[in-house]
Amino acid sequence: MIQPRPVPSIGDKTSAANRASQPNGWAFSESDRISLYAIIEARRDIRRFRADPIPDSTLMRVLSAAHSAPSVGHSQPWRFVVVTNPATREKAGWIADRERLLQADLLEPEAARQLLDLQLEGIREAPVGIVVCCDRRVTPGGVLGRATLQDSDMWSSACAIENLWLAARAEGLGVGWVTLFPRHELAELVGLPEGVVSLGWLCIGWPDERPPDPGLERAGWSRKLPLTDVLVWDSWDSNTLSAPVSRLRAPNQHEIVSARDYADVLLTPQGSLGILDRAVDKAMANGYREGDRGTLVLVGGDHLVADLGVTAFKRSVTADVLAAAMEGQSVGTAIARASGFETIVIDAGSSTGDLLHADALSRDLVLELIDRGCETGITAATKGLVILGEVGMGNTTVAAALAALLLDLPASVVVGRGSSSDSAMVERKRSVVHDSLARASRLHGNALVDPVTKLAALGGPEFAYLVGVVLGAAKARQSVILDGLATSVCALLACQMEPGVQGHLIAGQRSREPIHQNVLTALGLEPLLDLRMRAGEGAGAVLAAQALITALSARSMTARTSMADDYSRTGSLRSNRVWPLIV
Repeated sequence: MIQPRPVPSIGDKTSAANRASQPNGWAFSESDRISLYAIIEARRDIRRFRADPIPDSTLMRVLSAAHSAPSVGHSQPWRFVVVTNPATREKAGWIADRERLLQADLLEPEAARQLLDLQLEGIREAPVGIVVCCDRRVTPGGVLGRATLQDSDMWSSACAIENLWLAARAEGLGVGWVTLFPRHELAELVGLPEGVVSLGWLCIGWPDERPPDPGLERAGWSRKLPLTDVLVWDSWDSNTLSAPVSRLRAPNQHEIVSARDYADVLLTPQGSLGILDRAVDKAMANGYREGDRGTLVLVGGDHLVADLGVTAFKRSVTADVLAAAMEGQSVGTAIARASGFETIVIDAGSSTGDLLHADALSRDLVLELIDRGCETGITAATKGLVILGEVGMGNTTVAAALAALLLDLPASVVVGRGSSSDSAMVERKRSVVHDSLARASRLHGNALVDPVTKLAALGGPEFAYLVGVVLGAAKARQSVILDGLATSVCALLACQMEPGVQGHLIAGQRSREPIHQNVLTALGLEPLLDLRMRAGEGAGAVLAAQALITALSARSMTARTSMADDYSRTGSLRSNRVWPLIV
C-alpha cells in the first residue's frame, strides 16, 4: 500500500522528487531578478543629501533588511546606533572635517588637493546617521565557525551594511559610508561599551545627487575592473591575476626630512640655490645616488589631426625626426648625448581618429600603450633620472585639447602658436579644439572624467605611452623631469590615475605655450628653466636635468659644518637613500 508523503506544516515542504523535477524552482520571477540586479548595479556612495525627513516606516524597513544579513554561526553581531540629535551630528562632522585635513597633510601637494576637492561625507546634511557596530564581547570560541576565522563577526556586520545599502537604494534613499573617525572618538561620541567596535558612520537621507557612476570613478581616482580581472577558476595556480591597482606613494616623511637634513650640514644657507635646491631635495628623497645620470625617453606619435591644417609641417616630418633621433642626431638626442645621458627612442604609432570627427584612439590601445610605457619607465629608472621628450606634428593641438579638458578651460585660452604657426592657423587650431571637445563631451558624457577615456577621445599614441613612462618611473621610485606642455599634460593625467606620482615630478622648463604655466600650477610645480624654447624633443628637460645633476654633485662636494658629526651620530641621514657624509 502506497502512503502519501507526510508534508510538514513548517519548514521546507518540497520533496526530493519536486526538487529533481524543477531544480530552478526556488528562483524568483524574471522581473524580480532584473529589479534586484538593477538595484545592485545602481548602488552609490552618496555625499549630498536633502534635509527632508525619512518616514519612520521606511527607516524601519531598511533597518530590518540590515538585520536580515547573513552572519557566521547566526551570531547577529551587528548593532545600530541611530543618530538624529543635531549636537551629536555636529560633533561627528567636526571630527570628520579634522581627520580629512589630517589625511591631506600626509599626502604630496597634488594628491592632497585632489583629496580636499572631494566631498567625503554628508554628516551635517543627512537627516539620519547610523553608527554600525560589531559586538565582539563574546569570545571567538563561543560562536560556531568563528574560532578559526576570528574576524568573521566583522565581516557579518559588513554584510548588514550592504543589505541596508541595497534596501535604501530600492526605497530611493541615499547612503554614504564615512570612515573618517578615530575609533575611540566615535565610540565615546555615541557611548559604545568596551568590546563593541564601530565600522563607521552611515549618512542616510534623500539624495541631492543622482550619480550614474561611482563617485571616485567619476573623479578619475579609479575605474571599475572587468569581472575577468578578479575571477579565478578552481585554483589560483592555474590562473594569472594582476595585483590590485596601487596608489603610488610619494617619498615618505623620513626620506624627505633626510634629504633636507643632509643639506643642513653644508656650509651654505638652505635654499641657497632656490628652486634648484628643492629639486635636489626631491631627487635625493626619490633615491637618486651619486654617480647616477639619466635617460631621455623620446616618444613620437603620428596624429591624423595634423591633416586639419593645425600645423605648419607635414605629418611625415614626425617620422623624419624619429629617424634622426634613432641616430642620435635630432636636437633632443644630440643635447642628451652631449650631456652624457642615455636615450630611448620610441615610435608609439599612429592615432586612428582626428579628434574632430572621431576619437584619437581606442580604449584598448590606450591601455596597451600605457602598459608598454610603464615597462619603459621602469627600465629607464635604473639609470637615474627619467627625462621626458616627445615629437609629433600637430601634438600641440592634442595637448591643448587635453589641457582644456583637464583644467576645464575654453579653447580660446588653451591654444597657443605651437611651432611656426601664423594667426590663421592659430584660429583653425582653436576651432578644432573647441569642436573636438564638444564632440567628445557628446559621445562620452560623464565617462570623460576617466583619464583613459580622455586619452582615447582627445589624446594620441605618444601621450598614452608617456603617461605609462611616468607611472613606471614613479613605481621604480625615481624622479621624472618634464619638458614642455605635452609631457606636463601626460604627467597631470598620470597624477589623476595615481596621485602619489606628483612627488616624483620635477618641471624642467616653462615652454612658450601660455597654457603650460596653468598645467604646471595644477601639478604644483615650479620650472627650473625659462628659456622660451620651442625645440621640443625633451631638449629643455635635458638641459634642466644637467643643471640638476650639477647641483647634486655640488652638494656632495660642498664643505660641511660641524653639525655633520651630530647628524652622523644620530643616524638621521640614511646612506642607502642619500649620499653618505664626507667629514
